[in-house]
Amino acid sequence: MSNTREMEGLMTETTTGVRPVTVLVVEDDPGVASLLRRGLAFEGYDVSHVSDGAQALVSIRNQPPDLLILDVMLPVMNGIDVAKRIRSAEAQSGSKSLPILMLTARDAVPDRIAGLDAGADDYLVKPFSLDELMARLRALLRRGATSADDRPHEVLTFDDIQVDLGTRIATRESRELRLTPREFDLLVYFLRNPNFVLTRAQIMQRVWGDDFWGDSNVLEVFVANLRKTLEAGGEPRVIQTVRGVGYVLRKLNA
Repeated sequence: MSNTREMEGLMTETTTGVRPVTVLVVEDDPGVASLLRRGLAFEGYDVSHVSDGAQALVSIRNQPPDLLILDVMLPVMNGIDVAKRIRSAEAQSGSKSLPILMLTARDAVPDRIAGLDAGADDYLVKPFSLDELMARLRALLRRGATSADDRPHEVLTFDDIQVDLGTRIATRESRELRLTPREFDLLVYFLRNPNFVLTRAQIMQRVWGDDFWGDSNVLEVFVANLRKTLEAGGEPRVIQTVRGVGYVLRKLNA
């Protein structure tokens, strides 16, 4: 693979040189699982594999990985339910979010939205390029390292919205906002740039990274979900659309 040196550098940054990045592959197709295990091992990852959703939850509980590659169509428990349970457990415990790359043969927009809404950080449709998958994993690792650097003892506020980067707790007035990791990062980016019009390209580069090759409507889906959460208590809209450009965090008629 051409990116082995880059991967080694990311491993050093994210694991302080003590151990390789660990990846749990949840895949019931033996051929795909074998491809992933060999490709990941070649790039220097420490790979483990299970073939159904229930086994995945047990494995994550007993030995949490650094990254999760999760198939959607699985026996016993599907990938959507696995992702939901992981995010629910993280929210209850306040633990660090596990980066999830979801794999599926279903490429319809509702299927992609379901995966992202369940808490996946990225979504890759089968058949896929192994090089693209590796690039997406590197992007997830970089975002995780950046989030860890940004978090300690910093609180961002805008109007009645408050985000504590240390605890990763977001509130609007007294209501706690239940956000996926990517929705949280998106909100943080808006809060760092209030009243400043952000282009789609700026948002995608900052929140998703240079290696994201996703669908053109991914940003719209996440903005819509974030708005829904922010406005669930009847609060006014603060994420405004700037037609033909992007979005801005701005309170209207202020």
